[in-house]
Amino acid sequence: MTIDWSDGCLGRPSNIAGMGALSVSATAEERELLDAARGGDEDAFRRLVEPHHTELYAHCYRMLGALHDAEDALQDTLLRAWRGLPGFDDRRPPRPWFYRIATNACLDAIARRPSRMLPVDYGPPVSPGNGDVGEPHAELPWIEPYPDGQLSVQDGYASPEARYEHREALELAFIAALQHLSGRQRAVLILREVLGFSAKEVAQAPDSTPASVNSALQRARRAIRDRLPEHSQQATLRLARDQRGRDLVD
Repeated sequence: MTIDWSDGCLGRPSNIAGMGALSVSATAEERELLDAARGGDEDAFRRLVEPHHTELYAHCYRMLGALHDAEDALQDTLLRAWRGLPGFDDRRPPRPWFYRIATNACLDAIARRPSRMLPVDYGPPVSPGNGDVGEPHAELPWIEPYPDGQLSVQDGYASPEARYEHREALELAFIAALQHLSGRQRAVLILREVLGFSAKEVAQAPDSTPASVNSALQRARRAIRDRLPEHSQQATLRLARDQRGRDLVD
């Protein structure tokens, strides 16, 4: 299922969905790496994190909207994970744990940084004495596009739909719309409808319940609905009728 932008709600891309459902326990290799990392083996920790590095970076980018901020949040995530190894239950898969840490790191970053200017605050230059400021810019000037070279889904004939779906969840219009949400609403929307966590899994944070998660999700959907285009760029590309049209869209 792809992201449905026509009604402002999100589907769950099949290639990255079901973070908790994909595995309910750690594999033997993950347990071995966890044991070694707890003993101070940094290489074992690197090997444990490596399969999830790209997707965690993408998650931080969705939360924060800027590549440099995402990189800082990812480094903070890895440091917190390294320090938190003694308290991690190695019977559980590490992937949801990494996402929980990354989400908290991003929420902390959002809380620390000053409020950033949104489009209504921007406008063209004004001559002295001229009170007509004109129309504000439509874009968020501090938002950065996600580089295609860092997409984790490989190009090729074997996975065209997975590639479309993954790109949709990183398109600039979607990332810009997310920045209008509160940090918690942003996190809930991404975790539930982009990454496929259940409400119960998202509610594992302190002072949270599945009911509060679902409530935040509904508010986030309403807030983002009018800020998304009718069709994503990838949907437009799929509607192109011939190769020449697809090349033009690209």
